[in-house]
Amino acid sequence: MSSKDESSRSGGDESPSTSGLQSSYGTQPSNKSVSFTEESDTMKRAAAKKLIERYFYQLLDGCGNPNCDNVHCASSGKAKVLTPNQAAAQAIQLFSQEAQLCDTQPSKVARTSESDSEAGSQTTSNVDDISQSSTSHSIPSAIPGHSGLLQSKLSTQHEEKPIPHITEEKLLKILETCKRESSYSLLIRTLGEVFSSADSLFHSFVKRIPESPLEALLDKAPPGDLRLLKKEDVRTLEGDQDKDEDSQEAALREHCAQAALVLGHCSRPVRVDIGIWDTYVDLPSLRRAYAALFEQVPGTTLESVLVNALTTLAASMEITRQFAPASMCEGARLHCFVIILELPVLGQSEYLEVALPAICKEAVKMPLYTQGRLARIWAKHCRGRLKELLVSLQQLITLKVISGTFSRDHSVQDEDAIVAPTKLMKILYYANILAGELDSADLRREDPAALTDDPLLGVGFSGNKTSPLAQYEDPLAKELQINVLDSRKPLIPFTEFYNEPLSEAVEMDKDFAHFKSESDAAHMAHSQCPVAKFSFMWYSFILTPATKTLGLYYDNRIRMYSERRMSIYHSMVGQPVNPFLRLKVRRDHIIDDALVELEMVAMENPKDLKKQLVVEFEGEQGIDEGGVSKEFFQLIVEEIFNPDYGMFTWNQETQTVWFNPTSFESDAQFSLIGVVLGLAIYNNVILDVHFPMVVYKKLMGKRATYYDLEDWNNTLYKGLTQLLDYEGDDIEETFSQTFRVCYQDVFGTVLHHDLKEGGEQIPVNKANRREFVDLYADFLLNKSVEKQFRAFRRGFQMVTDESPLHLLFRPEEIEQLVCGSKNFDFNELEEATEYDGGYTAATTIIQQFWEIVHRMPLESKRKLLQFTTGSDRVPVGGLSKLKLIISRNGPDSDRLPTAHTCFNVLLLPEYESKEKLMDRLEKAINYSKGFGML
Repeated sequence: MSSKDESSRSGGDESPSTSGLQSSYGTQPSNKSVSFTEESDTMKRAAAKKLIERYFYQLLDGCGNPNCDNVHCASSGKAKVLTPNQAAAQAIQLFSQEAQLCDTQPSKVARTSESDSEAGSQTTSNVDDISQSSTSHSIPSAIPGHSGLLQSKLSTQHEEKPIPHITEEKLLKILETCKRESSYSLLIRTLGEVFSSADSLFHSFVKRIPESPLEALLDKAPPGDLRLLKKEDVRTLEGDQDKDEDSQEAALREHCAQAALVLGHCSRPVRVDIGIWDTYVDLPSLRRAYAALFEQVPGTTLESVLVNALTTLAASMEITRQFAPASMCEGARLHCFVIILELPVLGQSEYLEVALPAICKEAVKMPLYTQGRLARIWAKHCRGRLKELLVSLQQLITLKVISGTFSRDHSVQDEDAIVAPTKLMKILYYANILAGELDSADLRREDPAALTDDPLLGVGFSGNKTSPLAQYEDPLAKELQINVLDSRKPLIPFTEFYNEPLSEAVEMDKDFAHFKSESDAAHMAHSQCPVAKFSFMWYSFILTPATKTLGLYYDNRIRMYSERRMSIYHSMVGQPVNPFLRLKVRRDHIIDDALVELEMVAMENPKDLKKQLVVEFEGEQGIDEGGVSKEFFQLIVEEIFNPDYGMFTWNQETQTVWFNPTSFESDAQFSLIGVVLGLAIYNNVILDVHFPMVVYKKLMGKRATYYDLEDWNNTLYKGLTQLLDYEGDDIEETFSQTFRVCYQDVFGTVLHHDLKEGGEQIPVNKANRREFVDLYADFLLNKSVEKQFRAFRRGFQMVTDESPLHLLFRPEEIEQLVCGSKNFDFNELEEATEYDGGYTAATTIIQQFWEIVHRMPLESKRKLLQFTTGSDRVPVGGLSKLKLIISRNGPDSDRLPTAHTCFNVLLLPEYESKEKLMDRLEKAINYSKGFGML
């Protein structure tokens, strides 16, 4: 083969430097032979080395051609997954065999060590071979705004006009120069030039990387033909195959991470689990540079130049993204955003109002994979920065909400300066989960037995598995392979992600309409988050529970109205059906009557449970507009959760109820209790139930662990913690515990259970104590009540399976939804109360009323709530959400106050004295069950 042919095979007019780190994409493979006649030893070595490196990266990265049929190319799917060492050894063999080699694609260049002899000096991209730059910074050549193919013209252009960039060393020297000259002009010029250009930021603060194993091996080769490499060296690399699988996988992932990050893969990203946690931004150096910069230079000096530079940068990125999307390197963009979002001043003045909104708009345009990488980088390297960044984003959203002018035609959902930081906060939200304490995702795996139908209650109890919302999984969470349920303890409390001004400003009816318009099955089937119409319900972490409850309320009501329309349709075709779920019960047989009627509905037509509930007490007059249903739930809950009933047990220490593992009740009974709980949520009724938090986690699909014992049985939790923390070697003698545990049934009978076969003969020691704790907790919280809880959860899902409950609420918020708030602030209730019939806040009897109420003990206050609203619980969001109305009910008389619980109206006669008011009010609230409430 001629030298001309050899040149063609080596990549045409590429400079030798581009061969050092090469990745071939998107071209058809070619099979060309190798010849080294008529060339000097030096030229032979350079050409051979270049080819070996091409084989090396072809084996690891592939050529990017989906139709590639080269068995020695990773893109063909036929090549074996190799570690870098294995690939290096095989590359040398392929070179000797003159094996098939795919055509090259984007080239990569290396940057040599910088010369810092003068402040603000700039370096050029080195075009020497990569093996000569073992101490260099390696940077991508796929620069935003240019094509991925690095041709000789571009290489020459880079040599003549280097890309300006900055490092910690340069910045410190610039600061010294400015201090010496008493002028910041050099600093301002440098920062403006670097922070306004994606290319410049991409080349700034780059971490040094180690040599690849291939480079080290090629350097060992003797001068001349690389075929003369010692077989021992090659076998050393091949011997890597004898290492355990974990080591091989870790080595491969580490190499892939370097390839993806340094070489700027964007069209075909390397999808790995470990490397994507890393960044090639030298974060420690970057933070030291920022600290020195903002400590030594007044903020006003830098503010204008950095704000203008960042705004220009965002605009240029947007232009490139819109008009040259194929040229965008996501690795480069990510590198830039990591640097920018580390700025400690983003939450201050002009940065907050101008620069940060522009940066947010571009940052959230990154592909899903890149957003996932940013979340991982933040979680691993920026834990101390997350809180500060969250505060900045919250300040930006709050500022835009407060200062904005919104209407039905232009709401907060239409404001880009609010939507963009909300989307960026979502990345931060998942980074916060990753940075905290996580449980295994295996705890979320559904037990196949839990999906079976209930033979007593029909197929409905298996849940509607075809519901789009039931199948929905957040795309970013799926990319990161996590779920909010995995979070045992986030780095930052979830409550700090709530934005109350935004929650108050969101028009939930409009937001819900956007949510429903984009939540159809077509979107869900592709697991893509809707983008056509923005809805905060897809970003529920930022909304307060009270606001999310309103969104759930709209969803439930629309479903109820839909059932009514279907009833009208059936009536028109001669098949009349009841548009409501009607329950007729007797007060003294409320459990039997309710459960029997619900069981009949569940067996005949489970969808009827989605109708609006209407309750009638036998022998009592009254129309249920909500108040009667509240009393029904209150009474049925009191009986069901009474330990004497035998379905649940009571823990005196934690004041919580738990499933009775030795209950004689059938699965159907527990299923129907789940239905009752689901109906309460569906009908917007708050219940007085006392489940530990672990119940709500299990309802959402996560099995319990040892850590969940704390809320259910704190004494046991502390004892097991002492066992785990005990440092002595005499655990067997100190604790005298085996793998057999005992517990009592409701009759006080002691029962035994072996956590593993032969448990009585296995002592708990230092080696197996963790296993014991996990098995014990699993038995208590999962296995011992598996039958009861499975039925309970199926009943709950029967009512809630199609609702966005799991999308909107975390387990802690589900508890608030079921039980209400624990904050009995009657000052809030007084401020929110309205008056009618001639009463005002200044009326004497009204002032006396609130004086009496504020002095009441908590139990009497709860009775007052029960009397006026039908429930003694505080709704999610506090008592201000009740909207109590006090109406004048005639002049002074001996009549007791009465109430319309359906509408939260208290009818209060204008008593002549405060003493009489107190007497009548106390009698009304203490003897009102079944009376006085309409």
